[in-house]
Amino acid sequence: MSVAFSLSVQVASETDDLPDRAQIRRWVAAALEHPAEITVRIVDADEARALNQDFRSKAYVPNVLTFEYGEIGQDESGRGILGGDVVICAPVVEREAREQGKPLQNHYAHMTVHGVLHLQGYDHLDPADADIMETREAVILKRFRIPNPYA
Repeated sequence: MSVAFSLSVQVASETDDLPDRAQIRRWVAAALEHPAEITVRIVDADEARALNQDFRSKAYVPNVLTFEYGEIGQDESGRGILGGDVVICAPVVEREAREQGKPLQNHYAHMTVHGVLHLQGYDHLDPADADIMETREAVILKRFRIPNPYA
């Protein structure tokens, strides 16, 4: 099922080997269950650390952050349009891919899908919710021939 969305991709990183905008669009489209207006921003460690500190009071560099803005309007059929930002930290994604022996683009796909699912209310704070979210991620990634990142 395909849903309407608008996507802005921002690159604020000097890192090489970033996914291209078309690939990010495909990953976002695969994970969306609701109409949405999304920005995916790829950043370096300083920006990711500052955002994590400022908005979550956490003093470390995360791999991905999601900022949910809730319903920001309605589409022509009356469905709510979700708004939000997904911020991906390029150096952390590169390090994790290397440490986990995964292709870099596969890990970018996973972090993009993970962030978009958070935007739609999925979470992994308790084990039951984590199982639901991780299963959903694995199903989506399988469409791109990407192995289950939790296996």
